Amino acid sequence: MDPSAIALATFGFAFAGFIKGLTGLGFSSTCLPFLVLALGLKTAIPLVLLPSLATNTSVMLDAGHFKETLDRFWPMYLMTLAGLGVGLYFLVSFDEAGLVAVLGVVLMAYGAYALTKPDLRLPSRFEKPLALPSGLLTGVINGCTGCQLVPSMPFLMALHLEPNRFLQAINISFSLSSVFVAAGLAKFGLLTWKIVGLSLLSFMPVFAGIWLGSKLRRRLSVAAFRTAALSVMVLLGALLLLRPAF
Repeated sequence: MDPSAIALATFGFAFAGFIKGLTGLGFSSTCLPFLVLALGLKTAIPLVLLPSLATNTSVMLDAGHFKETLDRFWPMYLMTLAGLGVGLYFLVSFDEAGLVAVLGVVLMAYGAYALTKPDLRLPSRFEKPLALPSGLLTGVINGCTGCQLVPSMPFLMALHLEPNRFLQAINISFSLSSVFVAAGLAKFGLLTWKIVGLSLLSFMPVFAGIWLGSKLRRRLSVAAFRTAALSVMVLLGALLLLRPAF
């Protein structure tokens, strides 16, 4: 790796950790575009797994309501794992440039959606029927692009859960997905010991960013940083679409 790639990847880890410390959300999807621009998709996805799992686990331990959340949303999680199998097949079977373009579109679409702050409310009678396709599609998108957010994040937001329950629900999804993806990538030869070593080194900038984000959480407007982070996500999605031009 050349120095510019190392610098971009390190900044991506630190920035994603900062956003995670500030909001409790968004590590993988914030970090992944930086890593893809620096290293390529099939290196970026396995590289982000260990720090993502570590940060998600820390949020899960802090949020509480684990068993209650698991009992409520296990069908969605099960379908997410099924979708991940399909998505990983796409990852190893299709051209990387096309998958990077899909990731760019997904990030731009989610960022633009979230910036509008839609006040969607899902009637309780639709929760169970929609949980299954939401989990399945999230798994497919996650498996082939590394993005864990859609459509599970908008689905859970539309249920208007209490904040800690929402954080627990989405981070269980993130953590289960990371473990399953790690196993799949190891089987396909994309998760190597070299990648694991580099991933462990990333913990330094990641947790430095988390520490800074958590320190600033009570002093600065989370809403302002959320808007800035989503705007960056839209910009990075556009850069991924334009990546072949570089």
